[in-house]
Amino acid sequence: MKALRFAKDLYVGEQVDAAVKVYGRFGTLELAEDEDAWIVTVDAQTDARTRRLAGELANYALGLTIRQHRGEGAS
Repeated sequence: MKALRFAKDLYVGEQVDAAVKVYGRFGTLELAEDEDAWIVTVDAQTDARTRRLAGELANYALGLTIRQHRGEGAS
C-alpha cells in the first residue's frame, strides 16, 4: 500500500478525483482529504504494481491539473 499526497496549493481537487476514477480499475484507490492535501491510498496485487499504479495516477493528475490551469480543459 502506498499513500500519495496531492497538495491543494498545486493540484485541482476535481482533477485528482478524475485521475482516481480513470485508474480505479487497476487497483484499490481510496481518496481522503486533510487541511492541505488530497490523499490517495493505492494498493494493487503486488508491490511493483502498486508503485507503477501510484506513479501513473500521480502523473495523470498532474497533467490534468496543468491542462486546467492552461485553460485547455480535461478530456
